[in-house]
Amino acid sequence: MRPRQPSATPLPFSPRAARAHRAGLGLTPAQVAEGMAAHGVRLLPAHVLGWESGEIRPSEDEFIALARALWCPPVQLMGTRPACLRDFRLARELSREEAARRIGVAPRAYQAVEDGGQWGGDEDRTYALAQVLGLTLRDVVAVLGRGEELDRRLRRGVDGRWQAQVKAIGRMVPVPAQTLGAVLAQLQEEYRVTGHWGAGSWSSSARSGPEPAPQSRPLDERFWELMALRPTDIPV
Repeated sequence: MRPRQPSATPLPFSPRAARAHRAGLGLTPAQVAEGMAAHGVRLLPAHVLGWESGEIRPSEDEFIALARALWCPPVQLMGTRPACLRDFRLARELSREEAARRIGVAPRAYQAVEDGGQWGGDEDRTYALAQVLGLTLRDVVAVLGRGEELDRRLRRGVDGRWQAQVKAIGRMVPVPAQTLGAVLAQLQEEYRVTGHWGAGSWSSSARSGPEPAPQSRPLDERFWELMALRPTDIPV
């Protein structure tokens, strides 16, 4: 059994979870290896033991085949919540090529995004990305590295015309323009009223008590609160 060279960002994998699932099914390492062979991945039982000991980590194909052989959701073998596009894709048991096909982008373009490139998809492609990979709206912004841009756009919407920010924010937060416009309009009203009456900066509040006023919360946090109050195809 030859150890693999670790990648820059190792695939999240829990040896303990792998052992627990195999033991729960009453399978031997050899039987797991046989089960993986049925999914196109052939290897020795020693590989299964190596994963369970933490000595080595499975590749993407091996990870998906192992989850199928153990009859468990891939995310359970990760031992943590997915944190990047690759992790969300593997949680859905998808190769890069299949994910790209379902999203409707070229495989090379999708691979570039997973490798740290910039996402250039429009509202429809971003919506498809979220649906295919099972992302929440917050996940979309986080995994595409759009948090700072969203905050900047929200501030512009509060300070100026929120209508001018709908299209740009819609490429980051794939919801209908009408829904997004309603949230931005309410956000502007709340924060402009606070600023006009001198209640302090966006981080201060004129109220006291256990529940802070909406205007006292960070702008992006209040944005997500308002978004969660409206029906969306993709959960917040």
